[in-house]
Amino acid sequence: MENLMEHEIQEKEQIRPGNPIAEAIRESVFSLQNLSSYYGTKKVLNEINLDIYGHSVTSLMGPSGCGKSTLIRCLNRMNDLIPSFSAQGKIIFKNTDIYSPNVDVTELRREVGMVFQKPNPFPKSIFENIAYGLKIKGISDRRLLEEAVEDSLKRSFLWEEVKDRLNDSAYSLSGGQQQRLCIARALAVKPEVILFDEPCSALDPISTAKIEELMFKLKEKYTLIIVTHNMQQAARISDTTAFLMMGELIEFGITKDIFTHPKHKTTEEYITGRFG
Repeated sequence: MENLMEHEIQEKEQIRPGNPIAEAIRESVFSLQNLSSYYGTKKVLNEINLDIYGHSVTSLMGPSGCGKSTLIRCLNRMNDLIPSFSAQGKIIFKNTDIYSPNVDVTELRREVGMVFQKPNPFPKSIFENIAYGLKIKGISDRRLLEEAVEDSLKRSFLWEEVKDRLNDSAYSLSGGQQQRLCIARALAVKPEVILFDEPCSALDPISTAKIEELMFKLKEKYTLIIVTHNMQQAARISDTTAFLMMGELIEFGITKDIFTHPKHKTTEEYITGRFG
């Protein structure tokens, strides 16, 4: 176990006393309290208790069907779009339970952006993809839109590749570029948190490396939560990791500790490939 994925994590800055990351993550951005969720009568998540910390990358890891995607979609209430879905317990964000009746779900999704498994650009130009959310907010000044589009594309490491073709269709971009465009689109409305639901599963290794590099940079200003099946990716990019199994939170902790000294036998068996 000691050498497991050592090459993936040995150079990665870890959360330790005195480490700036440790100072940043003392504040909980999300606090999940006895969260259970259902599709009809089928229970998918069972009393999850978890704190997700600021300015860090948290990976949600586990075998297919363990509840990872359901959990991440609870954080911006995307599951509300499924008629059979229901939830119990609390998710505290900004001192408010996001499932309270008075929560503005549209505003919540602006503050908690999401990037999906497959790139999903709008059938519009590159410029209009980024500007769309700003226009919905009522921003119409062309100069402000141009500044926001440029800033978002720079933050997503895409500006130099598209700055001379902003009026081209977003569909003219490669898959990796489209995914970075979707990240830029999320950044444009100035979220606090960005959710990634297996954002690299449809990408080639080079595009995946660019997305991972981008995530390292983004955590300086944002809180990132990623669902991934790829244990090597979790080891490379995340500060903390949650391991789920059959709707249960088995273990949560500093990523290096999860991979080198797991506390639970089930975690160790999954990491070592004995199942999953």
